[in-house]
Amino acid sequence: VQLQATGGGLVQAGGSLRLSCAASGRTFSSYGMGWFRQAPGKEREFVAGISWSRGITYYADSVKARFTISRDNGKNTAYLQMNSLQPEDTAVYYCAAKAYVGSYYSSDGYNSWGQGTQVTVSS
Repeated sequence: VQLQATGGGLVQAGGSLRLSCAASGRTFSSYGMGWFRQAPGKEREFVAGISWSRGITYYADSVKARFTISRDNGKNTAYLQMNSLQPEDTAVYYCAAKAYVGSYYSSDGYNSWGQGTQVTVSS
């Protein structure tokens, strides 16, 4: 599956953004989806994930209660609603798809990656 992430931009602290991840292919509903981010000089880190079947969600502690991951299998799209953004959320955000069982928290489990979209939060 091929992925394209969009929706990034510049926002003030406290603001909101919604990222979208559009997938090509007819088997999108069979993939678990995840969002990761990478800030300058830091390693890529897990943000949120959602299972393919029951829509079970997973979040990093740093974004829990602020971010919401969702998916629309009919539109082959996953979303990341980000509220109460803070400067430390500034990063390139990547969406990813995983076809196999395993942890959503590790980037190792994902088969396909989008190109990334920049999110910048000003203070």
